[in-house]
Amino acid sequence: MNYKFYTQPTRTPQSQPIPGREKEMIRGRSGGYMFDAGLWAMVRRCLLVGTAQSTYYANKRELTNEFVDVLFQAIDENPERVAHEIVYASDGRSLNNSAPIFALVLLSMGESRAAKQAFSDIFLKVVRTGSHFYEWLSYTKSVRGFGKVVREAGQSWLSHNDAKRLAYQLLKYQQRHGFSHRDALRLFHVKPLTEDHDRLFDWVVKGWDELPETPPSDALAQVWWYEWLKRHPDRTHEAIVGGRLTHEMAAPVGNMDAQAWQLLFEGMPIGAMLRNLGSLTELGVLGTGTRQNLDRVETVLNSATHLRRGRIHPIDVLKALKTYQSGGRLGRSRKTWTPVQRVVDVLEKAVELSFEVMEPTGKVFLHAVDISSSMSYYTVSSVGLTCCEIAAAMALVTAKAEKNYVIRGFSTDFKDLKISRRDSFGTALSKVSNQNFGGTDASVAYDWAIRHSFKADVICFWTDSESWAGRRHPTEALAEYRRKVNPNVKAVYVTLAPYRITLVDPKDPLSWDMGGFDPGTPRLIQMLAADEL
Repeated sequence: MNYKFYTQPTRTPQSQPIPGREKEMIRGRSGGYMFDAGLWAMVRRCLLVGTAQSTYYANKRELTNEFVDVLFQAIDENPERVAHEIVYASDGRSLNNSAPIFALVLLSMGESRAAKQAFSDIFLKVVRTGSHFYEWLSYTKSVRGFGKVVREAGQSWLSHNDAKRLAYQLLKYQQRHGFSHRDALRLFHVKPLTEDHDRLFDWVVKGWDELPETPPSDALAQVWWYEWLKRHPDRTHEAIVGGRLTHEMAAPVGNMDAQAWQLLFEGMPIGAMLRNLGSLTELGVLGTGTRQNLDRVETVLNSATHLRRGRIHPIDVLKALKTYQSGGRLGRSRKTWTPVQRVVDVLEKAVELSFEVMEPTGKVFLHAVDISSSMSYYTVSSVGLTCCEIAAAMALVTAKAEKNYVIRGFSTDFKDLKISRRDSFGTALSKVSNQNFGGTDASVAYDWAIRHSFKADVICFWTDSESWAGRRHPTEALAEYRRKVNPNVKAVYVTLAPYRITLVDPKDPLSWDMGGFDPGTPRLIQMLAADEL
């Protein structure tokens, strides 16, 4: 008989809740027990990550049902806070604007007057473009119908006091999601604010059978040039220059050749440029000899200001990088091209700039990237960008901002991924793309750090949080690490899936949970390391 059992660290298999903490823990879909992340963490995750894509452990309908239930609970509790979360996600932080728009519809269904008012207050902040407007109409028709609060919102969008800006949206996005602007005007019975609005609505409903010799006003100039191009498709170049037409306006009605695309490129907004780099390369607009055009790509895409103003999400840039490097082998495009190395270099820099970082903190970071099977299954875009690849990129951007770090991958082992700050994002993706295996055990990161006496100031986990395969819970391993190596270490768990679970012990003041693919996550981690939060 001896008392060794009492002196050994506490160990509870992850398939069981920690004794005495049962009420704080829930069983994940993987079978492991984790802490309950809570209502508001779940709201933010769903908004930032979205639920319209199936994951390893749940299909998209199951995830979205949970999203709806959670959001209605949150609306009943605090509709103003829900509105704040929707705007936060919509402002370039969500993977795309679909989840915030869907949540906006659910907010409009809240029974309280406060919920209706919160919806009205943020509507124009979330539904910014014609594409957003159509998507909102589609969801609204499907789940709730067109009551008073919806009619007022639709009227407010179609009554924008800047007729020129409204004309741009009505011309650029003439129909989406089964709706046209003619449908919207008939649905909402909008009264024109000015003569320009009246002419614009007349064009939407009836078209212009007789084209005036010149634009009737500056507000309607683009509409006039579009109608002129329909009648003179052989003069596409003239229309693009005179009307400052976008490719959505010119391509359906004009004769598009390489020169037409060159003219479009010269005024192309940042989002369109990012999406069309492959096409522009195939057409010869971008090539090793087109130095002036390459200079413009660099000026636009390597500007943190342009990226932020365009609400360009880092994952969009990462997706563009992977797609462009493939030469057309990824994605839905049938086009092929030979990648221009300078464009690749610009995209590499753009990925880094699209995340928010600050000056090096001088702290030591250990990045633990989840490389288990579930992280490779979860593909968040049509080009095959997995959750694991995104996790590696986010870890790398944090490492690039610091000098003292280690990046390793965990499943049921803790593996050297051989990723350093000298790596490009492209090489980092390739280094994790073929290393996904096994179950998930986040505690192995602490085991490795204990075994090697690695004194980290911050240990960052990039994971879906479905840790189930270990002989003890991560919070138990963290307690041992603090006893043996660094009592003040901070733990950050970045959860990259819309699940209501977390590896953070709610009683641990030195552990934090962050959700989704928020561009500000690397900077927040640095601020935690530097005691600025």
